[in-house]
Amino acid sequence: MTRMTQVLVAGVVVLAVVAVVLGQSAAFLMGALQGVTEFLPISSSGHLILLPWLFGWQDPLLNSLTFDVALHIGTLVAVVAYFWGDWMALLNAVPQLARPHQSPAAKMLWAVIIGTIPAAIAGILLQKPIEAYLRSPLQIAVVLAVMGLVIAFIDRQSAATRDLPSLTWRDALWIGLAQTLALMPGVSRSGATMSAGRALQFDRATAARFAFLLSMPITLAAVITKLKDLLAVSGNDVITMVIGIVTSALVGWLVIDLMLQWIRRIGFGWFAYYRIGMAIVVIGLWFIRGA
Repeated sequence: MTRMTQVLVAGVVVLAVVAVVLGQSAAFLMGALQGVTEFLPISSSGHLILLPWLFGWQDPLLNSLTFDVALHIGTLVAVVAYFWGDWMALLNAVPQLARPHQSPAAKMLWAVIIGTIPAAIAGILLQKPIEAYLRSPLQIAVVLAVMGLVIAFIDRQSAATRDLPSLTWRDALWIGLAQTLALMPGVSRSGATMSAGRALQFDRATAARFAFLLSMPITLAAVITKLKDLLAVSGNDVITMVIGIVTSALVGWLVIDLMLQWIRRIGFGWFAYYRIGMAIVVIGLWFIRGA
């Protein structure tokens, strides 16, 4: 365990104690769940809807899309902090974007830009109907299971013959198109983008790294669109927000680090098993409870 990993784990433990003392255990759990599920291919949006439903939490804030977006601020901080060197290299490459001969950093920046465009367009056109009609636990469970099978199949069948320097704008576009599927709760942004990368025969670590980089612009855009609602939160809800955001940042940073270390060895199959198991639990509870 690295020094940074130890610091992150200690920070999470301290924050858990603070959350319990302040009566914010639910906010801590939601933040931790966001930190874990945002970067694993198991769907953060789906889990953030399912957790309050499973435990019967009626707090309007915890069940709101505004709180979901707030938690994404934490994982946004995590991905920016973890890949800080990469982001600085990409920013420094901005002046090279119009040049015929570009550095690897400029080519990567173009890939991130191109990969972001499809999800940005889909978000503008489809976000409201998706929020209105696709947040049912039963629907999420079905998507979890189906996407789990897709993730497992692609990872098992695809070769691993390519690395990050071979990424082209066409690859970025295909991965970006896959990212649009993540607007539907249960799909998983990282699951869709990593699977697209694997289908294009990138190795697991490369597919994961580009998926994490690609998550930043679209997450930032989602936060900006909800900024008015976030700033309107007041009173005790501010504490809830802060606990959730800080928790998701610390846990998210930890998960990125562990994911990039382990993904070559463990593959994506175990996440597919989890998704299918979770789907079975949710469907069972759905019918037992009568929805």
